[in-house]
Amino acid sequence: MKRLPDWPARLAAVLREAERRPFDEARWNCGRFVLACIEAMTGRRPSWRAAPTLEATAASAGFPLIAPALARAGDAVMAPDPDRLGIVVAAGRAAFVGPHGLLHVPAASCAAAWRIG
Repeated sequence: MKRLPDWPARLAAVLREAERRPFDEARWNCGRFVLACIEAMTGRRPSWRAAPTLEATAASAGFPLIAPALARAGDAVMAPDPDRLGIVVAAGRAAFVGPHGLLHVPAASCAAAWRIG
């Protein structure tokens, strides 16, 4: 799955939309957020399968696992405690769905990362 030529603008649009959108367990959670970002960047929704852990579920999409310190804009990451998925936005920062909108943390503090496209 390759990124589209205009992926930065497409990702920015999803991030703008999500900036103030609060977490909702069924409708807007970390998985749905990352899927929306990947679909915006690639034009395709990745397939995945439910697994016993969030990391295993994310890994089932088939993207290459990388060190979090190597994650760049548009790559998916998983933050620990509690486990949650997010997307690297820029300059080593990752965005995650929070109670009142997006939360930003250093991508290097994440437990896992996947190269998207």
